[in-house]
Amino acid sequence: MTFGIEYKVGNMIYLSEAQTSKLISHELAYNAVKEAFVAAIDDKANLFPVVNAEGANPNEMFSLKSASTPELVGWKTGSYWPENQDKGLPCHGTNVFLLDPLTGMLQAVIAATTVNAYRTGAADAVAVNYLARKDASVLTIFGTGHQAEYEVLAVSKVRSLTKVLVVGRSVSKTEFLVKRLLEKGINAEACDAQAACEQADIIITATTAQAPLFEAQWVQPGTHISAMGADKVGKQELPTDLYSHARLFCDFASQSIFIGEFQHSRNTPIIEIGQVINESAKGRQSADEVSIFDSSGIAIQDLFVASHILELSQSGK
Repeated sequence: MTFGIEYKVGNMIYLSEAQTSKLISHELAYNAVKEAFVAAIDDKANLFPVVNAEGANPNEMFSLKSASTPELVGWKTGSYWPENQDKGLPCHGTNVFLLDPLTGMLQAVIAATTVNAYRTGAADAVAVNYLARKDASVLTIFGTGHQAEYEVLAVSKVRSLTKVLVVGRSVSKTEFLVKRLLEKGINAEACDAQAACEQADIIITATTAQAPLFEAQWVQPGTHISAMGADKVGKQELPTDLYSHARLFCDFASQSIFIGEFQHSRNTPIIEIGQVINESAKGRQSADEVSIFDSSGIAIQDLFVASHILELSQSGK
């Protein structure tokens, strides 16, 4: 095996992290995730319960998300090993496994740690593109971790952002994210939670919070909110008082209600974003409407993105 080089075991293809990091782009991720959202609401799609597990040592976690469509079958594994930082290794790891839908044989293994960051950002970008006001230009991001930068960059592809307000618990991490965004040509600055909400056209939460990050009354009419962090029972980023005067959207309703942000939604009606994309349901209906999108992260997204990357790798481009 040669790291960074595609190789085959029988008919199975392996794409390394080095390869997939070069192949992935915001455009590829956006197009694949948009297709995935529509595929997820098709009667022939199956999304299976998420398996969350733990390693032998404290705080070591991994998960398995699986799905199938007539064209794609497979699963994604994600891991979080916090002690890796002491070894000079990434704490997060992601791999996608694709089976041949005709035979069930292993077709490809796609190393997808960087890909996963793009894929998650793309889900946000699709939601923003379909639900945020067309003139939305001020973005507030809660969270200063690895994923936050990808969220901002993905959304910057679908809206003309004049300002990004960064809200974080750590001053140093907040300043670092601001610096990174400025280096990429995005006008960014640190801000406190209330002022950031009151100025925002778009609010993104990308944290591991287990309690609301801001007050409902700080959110202005016409704001779109993308809640990206909740993917496990007990996680929460948004105040539930928002739900009574907002319209709720998600990637996949049953999963969102079980492990996503809308586990706290109190039976408020929820629309799957695929319905908005295929025009079987309405998205934003007025300039003053508050819209909320919950991204619990569905396996069909991973399968579609991996399939697009596999196809691109085989095209020779």
